[in-house]
Amino acid sequence: MGGSYTIAKDSVCAAKIGGQQMFVPPSHAKGEARADFGEAVVVIAGVECKAHFVAFDLPHSDDCFMQAYPAEAMEAFLDGHVRVFESFLGALTRILYDSTKLAVARIVGDGTRQKARAFSELQSYCLFA
Repeated sequence: MGGSYTIAKDSVCAAKIGGQQMFVPPSHAKGEARADFGEAVVVIAGVECKAHFVAFDLPHSDDCFMQAYPAEAMEAFLDGHVRVFESFLGALTRILYDSTKLAVARIVGDGTRQKARAFSELQSYCLFA
């Protein structure tokens, strides 16, 4: 099965097999979200400063949630989750992360990730995978 695989602009997986190009649209279950931290320059009371935000993207419904914080810290990470669950009334069942260090306490020798205690407690409280 010798072919090349690329990710297209719209997150559609493109594959060329046997001279024919095929497209497989991404599939996201209801209740699945993607989460990541970002930063932006904002103006607050006329003063330019950096804000950190947690963003949740819900691909199935094409919805999103963002919340800004003064720092990318565990308190912001946890608060963002509680707020997104309140906003979507518990409809989230699974969250995929873009390599956040806040959820992982350490990576052991075989690559297994050990969750941070606060993140494990958050999962138990909000009941998501």
